[in-house]
Order: sequence, then C-alpha cells, then structure tokens
Amino acid sequence: MRLEPKKKLMDDMGIKRAITRIAHEIIERNKGVENVALIGIRRRGGPLAQRLAERIEEIEGIKIPVGILDITLYRDDLTTLAAQPQLHRTEVFFNINDMNVVLVDDVLFTGRTVRAALDALIDIGRPRCIQLAVLVDRGHRELPIKADYVGKNVPTSHTEVISVLVSEIDGKDEVVIQDILKE
Repeated sequence: MRLEPKKKLMDDMGIKRAITRIAHEIIERNKGVENVALIGIRRRGGPLAQRLAERIEEIEGIKIPVGILDITLYRDDLTTLAAQPQLHRTEVFFNINDMNVVLVDDVLFTGRTVRAALDALIDIGRPRCIQLAVLVDRGHRELPIKADYVGKNVPTSHTEVISVLVSEIDGKDEVVIQDILKE
C-alpha cells in the first residue's frame, strides 16, 4: 500500500488555533478546570494533550494533570497488528477517581481506538465523566462514539487517510489527507 499526498488540511498555525479553541471549549463546558485532567491516547494524543494543558494554563493560570494512555492490549484488532505488538507504558500518575477526564486523540475514525481507551481508563479508576477531544473527525463510525471537542471535521472516503504530524514525534506540525494507492 502506498500513500499519495492529496491536500494539506492544517498547518502549524491551524493546529495551534484548533488547540486554542478546544482549550476554551473545555474550560467553558467544565465551568473552569478545577476538577479536569487530560489523558492523551498514545502516540500523537500525548503531545496534543500536553499542548492543550499548556494552553489551558495560559488561559486559566491553573496547571492541570496530564497523562498518556497505552491502549495496545485493549485493542480488538490486537492479533492483526503484529506477532509481538509493541507495548508502551501508561503514564497516568494521578488519581482519576471523580475527575472530569478529557481523552485526547489525533483522529477519530471508526471509534474503536476510543472504545479501547475507555476500557483502559476504567481499569485505572472511576472518573466522574469522560469527554473526548480530537484534532480531526473524519467520519465513518463503526461504534456509537462522538467527540465532545473537534478541531476540524473532514468528510473522507475509505480510500483516504488522514495523517496528523506533530513536531514532538515527526519534526513538524501539519494535517494532511492522502489517497491510498493500490500497488
């Protein structure tokens, strides 16, 4: 399978604006951030959660807890990923009981990643509520999952891929849509 770049959907400034908007929406919906924690779904959800926390701190002057959730063992496609799936550490070093937890991910597609994250989160504790923030919602849900906060809605076909690049992992910030080319 080859991917061919089709269009840049967001540049670094577009991502920054989306993060700022989502930060304001989180503050408003939760009437402040007194009991709010952000947990990024490992890989790109982690840096996005950290950026959201930094932006919220700039706005509210309150530092909120941030964690990273590894969902590898909770995936329903674990056996198709690899013979030996790569496990990473979950880094949630605070009590989530009775907190308003905002799960953060880069792209919402079928909803299966979020379902796995919900299972992993419940194994850690019992939050008061769980909200979902995503940078891009591309549609095609297979499960009844809807994001509370969305940076950009992008209708896609099944022959397209949305790639979110973040400087912490990829060396640059951008969101691109690519076509899947059959070989």
